[in-house]
Amino acid sequence: MANSNRYNAQSWPYPRHKEFEAQLRQSNANWFAEKKFTVNNRIPYLLEKWEDWPNNIILPKVALFIQNERGVRQKHNEGFPLHKYIHHGLSSQAMLFNLIGPLVIQDDFFLIKSAFEKHGIIWPKENVIVRFEQENRSIFNEDSGQPTSIDFVIQGKDNKHSLFIESKLVEHEFGGCSLFAAGDCNGSNPVKNLRNCYLHHLGRKYWLLLEEYGFLDNPMWTGPICPLSIYYQFFREVLFALESGGDFVLLHDQRNPTFYCGEYPNEGGLMPFLITFIPEELRKRIHSISIQQVIESYKESGKFAWLSEFEKKYSLIDPSRKLNR
Repeated sequence: MANSNRYNAQSWPYPRHKEFEAQLRQSNANWFAEKKFTVNNRIPYLLEKWEDWPNNIILPKVALFIQNERGVRQKHNEGFPLHKYIHHGLSSQAMLFNLIGPLVIQDDFFLIKSAFEKHGIIWPKENVIVRFEQENRSIFNEDSGQPTSIDFVIQGKDNKHSLFIESKLVEHEFGGCSLFAAGDCNGSNPVKNLRNCYLHHLGRKYWLLLEEYGFLDNPMWTGPICPLSIYYQFFREVLFALESGGDFVLLHDQRNPTFYCGEYPNEGGLMPFLITFIPEELRKRIHSISIQQVIESYKESGKFAWLSEFEKKYSLIDPSRKLNR
């Protein structure tokens, strides 16, 4: 007699996303309660109002820096989008501010540089410039609406060897095309007739750059389903990095099975799969590093008093957790 579905589920070798997310929901609810912050009546890991987002930032001086930076950019007609749910305890944008913001305001990047280099990511040359929420409408000719925005950029001297970082915490995807999600596109691959893509019709350069960088020579791009319909954000940000002369870096939580799960070389997850869509000669410019690996570098220094708060907020206190990626 065959085993039941429930029985077979117990032998599945990979972690489940819902368990990881439940862990972070509880740790953030506890953190907000400890701080006596006002939260949503039904969702204890969500601050009551969007305007309360500074309470989601561990160091007040980091929140102040973000507020001041937004003000400066607005004066220069430059964007600095704060996410719709930045007041959510599980916001990846807030997590990034908490993880890297203290280094930004101190203008001291030695420890994160050390973490990156330890895991094979070449750090830009001297005199780096860093920037949260980098935009450039000209790259894809995004002259209306919200343009492509990169979470964090480490820019090298003379704009060379820069790193374009996308931050993920509990997300279970790279964002897809909004036209497909809205039902305005059937998701079929337009590569043989780009006039069938509304975004190409508008004058956006996504497909032109995919062709220029050799993506369309890869057989993964010739199937019946448009890769951008599901993985629009990933390919847009990779192209943004390449066109800007830099490398793309995914910063992720290693407990999240969406992006990596299992052990090398048989690991699963989105990133190993999406790498197969990248021309082979460009794959060396696509990198990943985990939050845990960055934290490991911080802890070795013993410099950051706020680190214990970060660990409590994001349920990273268990020192025995394996750092496998």
